[in-house]
Formats: sequence, C-alpha cells, structure tokens
Amino acid sequence: MTAVLFDFSGTLFRIESAEAWLRTVLGEVGVRLPEPEIALTARALEEAGALPGGAPPLRVPDELVTLWETRDETSAAHRAAYTGLSRRVPLPDPALYDALYERHMTPAAWLPYPDAAEVLGALRERGIAVGVVSNIGWDPRPVFRAHGLDPFVDTYALSYEHGVRKPDPRLFALACEALGADPAETLMVGDDRRADGGAAALGCAVHFVDPLPVAERPSALRPVPGLVGRPRRPAERT
Repeated sequence: MTAVLFDFSGTLFRIESAEAWLRTVLGEVGVRLPEPEIALTARALEEAGALPGGAPPLRVPDELVTLWETRDETSAAHRAAYTGLSRRVPLPDPALYDALYERHMTPAAWLPYPDAAEVLGALRERGIAVGVVSNIGWDPRPVFRAHGLDPFVDTYALSYEHGVRKPDPRLFALACEALGADPAETLMVGDDRRADGGAAALGCAVHFVDPLPVAERPSALRPVPGLVGRPRRPAERT
C-alpha cells in the first residue's frame, strides 16, 4: 500500500458519551437538572440518535426521513437533522438544542483512540500518504489539530464540502486524487461496512474496525495492513 484512507468518527476518534455531552452543556448554559433526570434525559437523547458520532436513532421520525438521508451533504442539513432529533426529547431550555449541537463540534468532545497517533506516525515514517474520508457536516480539522494528529494527515475528503457521501466511490476518488494515489494501492480503514466498504468499488482494499468506546479499543488500528510502502513525494495538503 502507498496510501491509507481513514474514517473519522469511530475509527480514529470517538465522541464523548451522551451523558458527558449533556452534563457539559447543562453546565455551560447554566441549567440544572436533578441527578436522576440527567441520566434519563441522556439515555433518551441517545435513543433518539441526537448525538452525532454516537448511536444511530432507534427510529427516524417520518418528517425527518428525507433530511436524515441527506444529512452529510451540507452543513445546514446536518445541523437540521440532528437538532431535529434532539428536539424529540423535552429539555428545560430551548437554547440547549443548539448548544448540544455546537458542543459536539468542539475538540474537547472527541478523544483519539489510544493507538491512532502511533499508527499515523508509523505511516508517515514509512512514506505512506494518509487521507481522512468522512461523512460529516462540519470541519473536523480543528479536532485533529487540537489532539496533535493533523501533521500526519495529507488530505481530508469531507462529504459536506463536496456534496457527496460514502459509499459513493467519488468521495474516495477525491481523496486518492489529492494524494496522487492509485486506488489499487490504497487501503480504506473504517468502522461502517456499508459506507466505508464503498471504497472497494474504486478498487481500494478495505479494513474494518469496531467503533467501541476508547477504553475498550486500545489497539485495533495497529494490525492495519500495508504498513510498508515505497517512498512518495509529499502530497499537497488540503
């Protein structure tokens, strides 16, 4: 392999728990809830699928089905879809819905998996190009910068910036083109067999990991195939 593409959420990084997410925002907004109610509300938000990067909704309301299917194509659709899901859960202050959405985009809401820096650093040392290909409605580059991983990434192919989402092979093709990489010599690493598996249609090899909590997945990235590559010219950063 001369290039490796990674998914963002559930592969290199993991979003905080729904309860930590809610507690942080309640504190920032200055709203108090009784302790038992915090846990119940966090569980309801999780079941609604309101936390981007968290569990998917148990059921998408009829009025949000179309928006949900296209949520990763624009920033506006992403915000509308997730705040629409969160509004299914009663909260004591209407300002909390937007505050919750804003929180999930902050670097503090994300933790890299324990072996992410090690694996990305090893790829860099071996001259293997690295790209991030993500279905997302906002820019995760500040998350990578805050956690010290951005220097290892040569390009980002983000669905909302191109209006196309995985498993469409065009998003993977954009990453390969930016890296100057042949898809036949490129590996895609992700946690979603349908979305990330779309790279196979382009000719990429695919390797899957499980999107477990950070503490439960210390070394799933270390066995990534293709850690030996030939030297390459530095790719232009995007």
